[in-house]
Amino acid sequence: MKTTYIRLSLASALLLGIYSCKKGEATADYNAGAEADSATTIISDSISSAATMSVKDKQFIKTANVNMEVKDVYDATISIEKSVQELGGFVTHSDLKSNVISEDTYNTSDQEAMLIKKYQSENMMQVRVPTAKLGELLTLINDKKLFLNSRSINAEDVTSGIKYAELEGKRIKKTEENIDKLKTNKDKVNMSNENMAEANQQQLANMDVTDNLKYSTVDIYIKEPKLRVATIAITNTKSIDDQYKFDFGYGVKSAFVEGFYLIQKIVVGLITIWPIILIGAVIVYVVRKRKPSKKQQPTTEI
Repeated sequence: MKTTYIRLSLASALLLGIYSCKKGEATADYNAGAEADSATTIISDSISSAATMSVKDKQFIKTANVNMEVKDVYDATISIEKSVQELGGFVTHSDLKSNVISEDTYNTSDQEAMLIKKYQSENMMQVRVPTAKLGELLTLINDKKLFLNSRSINAEDVTSGIKYAELEGKRIKKTEENIDKLKTNKDKVNMSNENMAEANQQQLANMDVTDNLKYSTVDIYIKEPKLRVATIAITNTKSIDDQYKFDFGYGVKSAFVEGFYLIQKIVVGLITIWPIILIGAVIVYVVRKRKPSKKQQPTTEI
């Protein structure tokens, strides 16, 4: 019973494959600017068949994402950029930076010191390469790795989208012909403008698809697994600060000058409030004038 079930499964799979092939042969051949082989082929490489495959009557937009650790981020960046250029591609983004983990200063003499930086370099890149060269670029990138964290390759089938764009283009053109037959008026002008705007959007979308078919986008993130240490000779600023932190002679001189200015300010302040001082003096004088003098009591002789 089990053997019969296996034979039925294999027969079903064979029939399904024959049906799929006939259906593919009945499909109209359409080319949106990307290269198509005369027969269905899958080219196997050391990276992935998704990066190099080519299927008859199919159009794929291919993208890739690579996250890996390298020995030297700067050298790897230069090598990848050079490889992209040699393959006919170009770099759209490259953000090379060093993340400082710690930073310490050690004084070695009265004039000199050493700045010790511990850091880790990384780079986030985006490159575009001819789709036919995607597998070759991924192989070159793979040769630079110490450890591969992740890699994803995507081949999006846009065949139906391209066919739909063709149909939309025909519809827009037919609409334009119908509008031209109408009598010229305000409504015709509005309809013509709307149809032209729709045609422009469709044309822009077609250009984007054609460009994405021709060039594959690859996002690359590389970093170094270990911290690097940078030793930088600098000036001992602490000794300079200590040298000019306090001058006794200058401090005494400044104190005398500040004291003299303080006396001047006090005098000016008193002059400013002279009416209050005058009124106070008059009040004190009047109080003392009106205060009766104590009579001297006679002494009694005993």
